[in-house]
Amino acid sequence: MDATAQQGHDAQTMRPARPRPLSLAETARLAGGTAPSPALDVTGISLDSRQLRPGDLYAALPGARTHGARFAAAAERAGAVAVLTDPEGAELVRRAGVGLPVVEAPEPRRAVGTIAARIYGSRPADGTAPALFAMTGTNGKTTTTYFANSLLRALGHRTGLIGTIEILAGEESIPSRLTTPEAPHVHALLALMRERGITAASMEVSSHALQFHRVDGIRFDVAGFTNLTQDHLDLHGSMDEYFAVKAGLFTPERTRRAVVVVQDEDDVWGLRMAAHAREQLGTEQVDTVALRGDVPGDRDAGPARHGADWTLAALTRRGIGHSFALVHRDGRTLRVSTGLPGDFNVANAALAVVMVVASGADVADVQRVLDEADPLTTDVPGRMQLIGTQPTAVVDFAHNPDALRRALTAVEPPEADGRVIVVFGATGERDRSKRPVMGEIAAQHADVVIVTDDDPHDEDPGRIREEVAAGARAARDAGARAQEVLVLQPRAVAIRAAVAMAGRADSVLVAGRGHETVQEIRGVDHPLDDREELRAALADGQQDGREDR
Repeated sequence: MDATAQQGHDAQTMRPARPRPLSLAETARLAGGTAPSPALDVTGISLDSRQLRPGDLYAALPGARTHGARFAAAAERAGAVAVLTDPEGAELVRRAGVGLPVVEAPEPRRAVGTIAARIYGSRPADGTAPALFAMTGTNGKTTTTYFANSLLRALGHRTGLIGTIEILAGEESIPSRLTTPEAPHVHALLALMRERGITAASMEVSSHALQFHRVDGIRFDVAGFTNLTQDHLDLHGSMDEYFAVKAGLFTPERTRRAVVVVQDEDDVWGLRMAAHAREQLGTEQVDTVALRGDVPGDRDAGPARHGADWTLAALTRRGIGHSFALVHRDGRTLRVSTGLPGDFNVANAALAVVMVVASGADVADVQRVLDEADPLTTDVPGRMQLIGTQPTAVVDFAHNPDALRRALTAVEPPEADGRVIVVFGATGERDRSKRPVMGEIAAQHADVVIVTDDDPHDEDPGRIREEVAAGARAARDAGARAQEVLVLQPRAVAIRAAVAMAGRADSVLVAGRGHETVQEIRGVDHPLDDREELRAALADGQQDGREDR
């Protein structure tokens, strides 16, 4: 198997019923390579030798640990009719004595999306493809995707969704393993959605997806930008490089329209993205959403100013969520509410609404379904998911500094004597620089910090814990809010300890893993669902009849 492709078997089997055979000569042309003999057609494409079907093209690409060409013999046994690979891969295929014709190309990964689009017919120009919405940014992609999906469904669309948690093609739900699947899978899913009569689909687009060409061959109808904060610097190296990769979505080749959230007048990355999108797409094809502050409104003010098209107003609490207004520069107003907690979910809801309006939905129709269906109070698994009350117990996917800060702020108890208790860790083999920063943030916004394991992968779990805890202890010693910094493992023990020390007025936040149901330690998946562990700990606490503290 190519180590770059990790899609599960069930998800990978989701293909359209009627692929369009592509000649090997045309395949070679699209890849910028040479056409081998004999003349033949390919009817599918896969990066994973285990998921190949007879007639497929095996895209044997270099991976993080090994080269996919090492599995060419397995691909041949599975029924692949040809191999697409680079010069190194072609040599590996020849040495292995594999008899498949080889299309050798200098950068085969860049061609995979285009080839997949041709084979599966995922984005035809005949008007039958679903309207396609892309969400990118550091935080908020998943929730915004669910919000848009719910709003589109309320408007009468038959909807699809591709994201971190699951893939939806109509009513069928398949667990997802990558935020954005590999290009062959994406195009197969989009073609399958078209066959099933889906009229609108929402999709998360990660920086990894853009870096590794997973959405090549797709032009979205509307692309939205949530925010940019520190994450994935192990891949991108710097925030400027991270921004540049994200900005690649906002080009004429990848989207027709854009919606960019600008937090306030000091939001450097939002302002830069708005200016970039307008330069690339044209001013009239870009809508900006200003959340707060004295945001300039002149659309002709130049690239340094973003000219807010929609402004957030009249923000008020509604239960644990909020209601607010979105006011357009021309006076149009939408009354919006979401039952999910946190100011960041206000931003996510606002972005989803404006993206749907930008796609051509009538504002009056959008207002009607907002009033009648409350579509922005939809459940999003593992995203500010309320597990219990008294104490308030929440599971959230927050796994980077900004997301953790926002989640901690969102669970602040209303009672003066209420405490915040947070349980979290950091992922192994990822950006180490954010570990002490997250510890510091936890100590600044929580009364009790419990550091535990996330997914260590092949890294020493103890070292990860200590790097996070060091940041928390330093902040505590410098006068931060935290009174206690504990290091506990395994994670289930840490969750139970948090619940055991919580009083009825307190809040317990279990952060970092959200919807995930396995913990990966040295290549072994161990069952672990924060939501189930938290529910069990709360149930045990109720049975014990603990008094308020």
